[in-house]
Amino acid sequence: MTIKHAFRLWARRAGVDIRRFNAIESTDARLVRQMEFHSVDFVLDVGANDGGYGRALRDAGYRGDILSFEPLTQAHAALQRITSGDPRWHVAARMALGAQDTEISINIAGNSVSSSILPMNHLHAQAAPQSRYQGQEPVPLRRLDGIDDPGLGRATSVMLKIDTQGYEMAVLRGAESTLPRIRGVQVELSTVALYQDQPVYDEVMTFLQSRGFVLWNVIPGFVDRQSGRMLQFDGVFYRA
Repeated sequence: MTIKHAFRLWARRAGVDIRRFNAIESTDARLVRQMEFHSVDFVLDVGANDGGYGRALRDAGYRGDILSFEPLTQAHAALQRITSGDPRWHVAARMALGAQDTEISINIAGNSVSSSILPMNHLHAQAAPQSRYQGQEPVPLRRLDGIDDPGLGRATSVMLKIDTQGYEMAVLRGAESTLPRIRGVQVELSTVALYQDQPVYDEVMTFLQSRGFVLWNVIPGFVDRQSGRMLQFDGVFYRA
């Protein structure tokens, strides 16, 4: 056994999996490599929370523009602080994105990242008790088609990332006029409905495929620790 293999075995026994940072073994490096291949220069980050996705892109080497959307008051404030020193990362006014322009209430999860406009199903709460809802707050709901951003207007290759906890299809339906100029879509998909009336992975994939997008990448996500069942994953699509 080589020293490298012995070290990796020791790390795994300690609960840590060490991988090389390249497009084969690293999820973030692979994602940014694909974005470079498609000349992505603008990312619409829908459901940004406190900026984890944008920070991962920056750490992996993406230097283009990012426009982030976040509906929760506390997460939106944290996002503004984190992005204050990055001139190419902008934060939209606090809002949720969906299929219509109105006012709604969003459910606030204990872990923040599982917050959703939709009621949470029992399976989700059982698999992640820390995600149970703790309250609500009102928020404007807007369509992506109605967003007028100068940077987006100048962009030549746009990536749309959606992580809205079961509300992804509503975001897509509010972006019908925008989708023709979108090069790639990264969307969170569920293998089973974790939220009430949530479309699962095959319906969302069929929607995107019917509009010319092809699956390029799958990124594992939320797993039920008790059963080992994968409940959510990200699908990354690009135009054929």
